[in-house]
Amino acid sequence: MPRCLSFFLLLSLFALGCGNSAKDRVVVYCAHDQEFADDILKEFARRSGLKVEPRYDTEANKSVGLYVDLVREADRPRCDVHWNNEIAATIRLQKQGIYQPYDSPSARPYPARFKAADHTWTAFAARARVLLVNNDKVKEQDRPKGIMDLLDPRWRGQVVMAKPQFGTTATHAACLFEFWGEPRAKDFFARLRGNDVRLVSGNKDVAATVGKGQYAIGLTDTDDAMAEIDAGNPVTLIFPDSDAKAANSMGTLFIPNTAAIIKNCPNPEGARKLVDFLLSAEVEAKLAESASRQIPLNPEVHADLPKAMRAALTAKAMEVDFVAAAEKWEDWQRILLRTLQGAQ
Repeated sequence: MPRCLSFFLLLSLFALGCGNSAKDRVVVYCAHDQEFADDILKEFARRSGLKVEPRYDTEANKSVGLYVDLVREADRPRCDVHWNNEIAATIRLQKQGIYQPYDSPSARPYPARFKAADHTWTAFAARARVLLVNNDKVKEQDRPKGIMDLLDPRWRGQVVMAKPQFGTTATHAACLFEFWGEPRAKDFFARLRGNDVRLVSGNKDVAATVGKGQYAIGLTDTDDAMAEIDAGNPVTLIFPDSDAKAANSMGTLFIPNTAAIIKNCPNPEGARKLVDFLLSAEVEAKLAESASRQIPLNPEVHADLPKAMRAALTAKAMEVDFVAAAEKWEDWQRILLRTLQGAQ
């Protein structure tokens, strides 16, 4: 066989092998915590026969690193499915045309507000933004009822939150700007800085430092707060501003996970199968009843939530326009970082 023919035959076989490998695997960029996502992705791999290759974010760079990679790889996608753990970055990627529409049959029970109008993403399994209080540092009668209580001078230097450039903390900040308007939100964060708010790398660190008694009050997510409760630490979880009967109560912010397929992804068929699985009632129930403590959005899911989480089912939800919050996210980020500059 001539050498040139042999070379092209080997090249063809290599290309064929690469094509088959793409169909045999699903690549998922996952911002949900690895400790909670791994079992779900392994179960999908077992049932589907597909190899699942997850890529996770770090806690300190939550959801932002994967966002940057998806934008950079838009012309030559490496990822099939984006499992995001907050919705603002999802909407920003949707606006940039990163996602491919898919009307999953598993998404049909979900209310319309949890689905993109163009079917590019579906929201599922929410977390709430909550206050975690150290019982040894805060008497029951002094516990904060809402986030405005964090401005009380008695808590100077005793309130901790994650850096607001990343993850659900960034989304929470953007939602406050959208809900309150820029002047009031800017004033809130300026006064928070004036009360010597402490900033740490992520929501896990927020919850852990409150659990250890390093700080009195933390603004964090339900899953991280529940980890401290499960560990037996002297803490109480509070759904802030959640009393529907209270005057001017703005409600607790609930931030969902989202599932989306990347446009022109290597394995669209495998991606559809994974999205169907992630949006299934089985997975939402598992996320709710495991240590992940996610709150189901599918009305057909009736999970057994722990006692500290049951208030989520009756809490007033903050009515926020996630699309509006995402559209001005970058502008509000610049304002927020200038406002909090110098906070430690």
